[in-house]
Amino acid sequence: MKEIRVLIVEDDPRIADLHRRFTERVEGFAVAGIAEGLSDAMDMVDSLQPDLVLLDLYFPEGTSMDLLHHIRGQGMETDVIYITAAKEVAPLRQAMRGGVFDYIIKPVIASRFHESLEKYRWYRSRLSHMDVVEQCTVDSLRPAAKNIGEGKEDLPKGIDALTLEKICAVFHSKDASAGLSAEDVAARVGVSRSTSRRYLEYLVSVDFLVPDVVYGSVGRPERRYFKV
Repeated sequence: MKEIRVLIVEDDPRIADLHRRFTERVEGFAVAGIAEGLSDAMDMVDSLQPDLVLLDLYFPEGTSMDLLHHIRGQGMETDVIYITAAKEVAPLRQAMRGGVFDYIIKPVIASRFHESLEKYRWYRSRLSHMDVVEQCTVDSLRPAAKNIGEGKEDLPKGIDALTLEKICAVFHSKDASAGLSAEDVAARVGVSRSTSRRYLEYLVSVDFLVPDVVYGSVGRPERRYFKV
């Protein structure tokens, strides 16, 4: 995956430099520029076309909501993470309506900052390898903003997003139309039968799969799973 280019928009030079150092410590990220005001930020967004903007909310000339709306209005493939001291609900709602990936409240904790960028890198990596998606994949890709402040993925304990994606992919094979057992899926993905069954039952709970009992000519009935 190519390097993720980041534009930092922050009017305090010390904080901007801190965010630069935090960003450069995360593998796969590079700081493309730093803007200390909204007018410079607008020009740099247009010229640099960064992958990600780390954006403060309040500036001497006003809020940065116009910049967020500009990015969205121009149809840029640029994502935004807000980093702000604002704790009011109104700007949070505006930011979420504008489709921000995450919303981090100052003072920034290094581990929270790094976690946000790691989530963003994972999110971009998953999308870059997909042509079509299923509901379970969409659920695993939900932006971090959905869980602001929680620091966790929106998946139950014991369900890993990468393994879940692999198991979903198994059900796109031609022979999956006849149904697959937990043992079949375990062999294809390379996990234990008990792990396979746990994931399959999760996919049943989110209506991606439906189970059925298949009676063969010999032996016990077998529980098989079919894509909805």
